[in-house]
Amino acid sequence: MSYEHPPSLLHVLNPATEETVATVPGASAADVDVAVVRATAAQRGWAAAAPADRARLLRRFAAVVDDHIEELALLEVREAGHTLGNARWEAGNVRDLLDFAAGGVERLSGRQIPVAGGIDITLLEPLGVVGVIAPWNFPMPIAAWGTAPALAAGNAVILKPAETTPLTALRLAELALEAGLPEHLFQVLPGEGAVTGNALVEHPGVAKIVFTGSTRVGKQIMAKSADLVKRVTLELGGKSPNIVFADADLETAAAAAPMAFLDNAGQDCCARTRILVQRGVYDRFLDLLAPAVEEIVVGDPADEKTQMGPLISRVQLDRVRSYVTDDLPGIRGTAPEGPGFWFPPTVLTGLPEDAPCATEEIFGPVAVVLPFEDEEDAVRLANATDYGLSGSLWTRDIGRALRVSRAVQAGNLSVNSHSSVRYWTPFGGYKQSGLGRELGPDALTAFTETKNVFISTEA
Repeated sequence: MSYEHPPSLLHVLNPATEETVATVPGASAADVDVAVVRATAAQRGWAAAAPADRARLLRRFAAVVDDHIEELALLEVREAGHTLGNARWEAGNVRDLLDFAAGGVERLSGRQIPVAGGIDITLLEPLGVVGVIAPWNFPMPIAAWGTAPALAAGNAVILKPAETTPLTALRLAELALEAGLPEHLFQVLPGEGAVTGNALVEHPGVAKIVFTGSTRVGKQIMAKSADLVKRVTLELGGKSPNIVFADADLETAAAAAPMAFLDNAGQDCCARTRILVQRGVYDRFLDLLAPAVEEIVVGDPADEKTQMGPLISRVQLDRVRSYVTDDLPGIRGTAPEGPGFWFPPTVLTGLPEDAPCATEEIFGPVAVVLPFEDEEDAVRLANATDYGLSGSLWTRDIGRALRVSRAVQAGNLSVNSHSSVRYWTPFGGYKQSGLGRELGPDALTAFTETKNVFISTEA
């Protein structure tokens, strides 16, 4: 086989120890060509199968994943540095997404529209081959966000995992075959974004790209897809607000705030990294927040007691360090020293609202606390960003909760909680946080074409 670039090797490191976990060959553009040909052939048979048969195989896939929850979780701990509890949840989320998507196969129906002189119906048909480009911050569940509904809607899927976290994706592909899914229907191609990812985006045989990652790369994918009028779903960056009003339960809000931006070491597009606190309770909130941050247990992700693990890589650690210097005021927790990509939980205070730490996505365990005056000021601050993915607000006033929820420009909001993502509700962002929606009751339709058919009754 000839290569446009020499074949690459992906070195997978354990972020907690910096030890090499595995070495995986990267796919070339030629490999993508072969995969698309195979996927196209497999998709035709899959789309022609009875809906009940497709649903049955997806449920079987879910059951096989369930049998391997612990194995997948431990693999995620090793390659991504996730805490064991989080990794178990993520593997379970893959299972649940497959089950949920399977339930939609036989309910993916069109409509009958009243017309004169005949009957008009709509058909929902699969797109063909779907490319899913998954990130390193949540390798398993986000891969499943695109893969499960795409397969359920009758498509084939080529999944490109992130360079640093290909192992769980490769294992899921093996489990799919074990469950009985047709060969080549679900393929995993690890590789570099500039090579494998780019080949998927530019390939005319790939009907849609589902991408989760940085806004910068998302814009590039959108621009390249335009040449082929290729469909895209983009889930990009975030700088989400956590708005605390004076009438809130401050103790509960302060206790919940740390893990709202420290989960996965802050490597989460939904992380509530801008904590906006009404000025009248600002000092009191900080007094409550400080011990909550300082008590976070940072350490070995395989330890059941650990709440926060390491960052994914040296590159990401250096990025976080570039934002947070020792002279910045705030609250700091502790982190291990020695090998591993560790950074302590950090809350910065006393910064102007337009400071880089307050406006740019750091993607680390760092939050900024900013005061606001009133409801109008809170909304202004919440919307003072290019992003609009998620957010939270804390208040006992239900009217205020509804007003502010309508006013904040974000796709996913929580009142008196930090919940953002459920596989049975829609997820996606406003502004530069993305395009389209994933998950929820309409997930399958995002992977279909609507065909309108008119049948004359007057002929």
